[in-house]
Amino acid sequence: MGFPEELEYLRQQTPLTEQVAQSVRARGLDGLRVAFSVHLDIKTVPVLEAVQDAGAQILVVTCNPATVRDEVCDYLRARGAGVRAWAGMSDRDWEDSFRWALEQGPPYLCEMGAELATRAARQPSLAGAVRAAMEATGTGIQRLRGLNLTFPVLDWNALSLKEGLHNRYLVGLVTWTTFLEVARVTLYGKRVLVVGYGPVGQGVAEYARLLGAVPVVAELAPDRQLLACHAGCEVASLEDALPTAHVVVTATGRERVLREEHFHLLRDGAFLLNVGHSNRELDTDALRRHPTRRLRTHVEEVRLPGRRVYLLAGGAMFNLAAGPGDPYDAFDLTSALMLAGLDHLFQHGHRYPPGLHPMPREVELKVASLAARMARAGP
Repeated sequence: MGFPEELEYLRQQTPLTEQVAQSVRARGLDGLRVAFSVHLDIKTVPVLEAVQDAGAQILVVTCNPATVRDEVCDYLRARGAGVRAWAGMSDRDWEDSFRWALEQGPPYLCEMGAELATRAARQPSLAGAVRAAMEATGTGIQRLRGLNLTFPVLDWNALSLKEGLHNRYLVGLVTWTTFLEVARVTLYGKRVLVVGYGPVGQGVAEYARLLGAVPVVAELAPDRQLLACHAGCEVASLEDALPTAHVVVTATGRERVLREEHFHLLRDGAFLLNVGHSNRELDTDALRRHPTRRLRTHVEEVRLPGRRVYLLAGGAMFNLAAGPGDPYDAFDLTSALMLAGLDHLFQHGHRYPPGLHPMPREVELKVASLAARMARAGP
């Protein structure tokens, strides 16, 4: 199936996004300039198209080089979008892309990971034109806290439908369907250590148990430790849990959660993967100081003293870098929320004071009401 056919099929599976897109197109955004830092996966295309079709100029960079599809970039360029991303781009090229986007003077930012907003906050000369932004990830919100923002940023990651459905259930589901395909082993009887028990970690642990694993959680926050206990997970320190874990999954959104001193605690044959937003949750530079070889697509064997471990997808976001991400019909809700949030941002974003703000619940309720009406109407 070629890209045009795949895109047509995606549209057929995302009717909610199309309904919200129609209202965005009808509003008209002539002369507006918007910078997107997002996963350049096919599922993002309908959102970008809707904003562009409404008359806006869009500038597109990637929030994660490991998830870029070149055919998506080519398609957007052919539609007249400004795109600075490609598969396999270097860290230097990635960094340059953020400066390029900000230097175009976009009044609005739509991000996954806050790469543009954090740079604008730290370099005021780059932030001059920004009126308002919206952020889709817990990692991005963590990065923005404590910064001296000169513009408002609306957090839509914390919307109950985004956090409860996408972050928890869908990332957890796709992590393990991808694992079965990539690693070609099951979870039956295996001890799966989940590092971080936020919504993503909760879903990863829950689906691991459903597939026959023994979920173990390493989490610093006492309230989340208690939640893990009530969910039937073992709770242990990272140092105590690593030696017995068959599979280790990082899900914190923070950098260098597992480092050199942790790798030497791993059991022989352990699998390492990351589902947090940052590609640097696993210190892959430290891992690759040891002999490494590729055994399968997305599977590297790393020879540590006295043992071998398997690094999956190079430590990048596993469900997207090695897998398809959310199923199309499930992502329909996420992309509809993104578009509805953008509609609110364009109309009202400039009215908020500088700093972090929750996306208004009314945005979520409008999408939920529309989804409920469509569900009642049936096919």
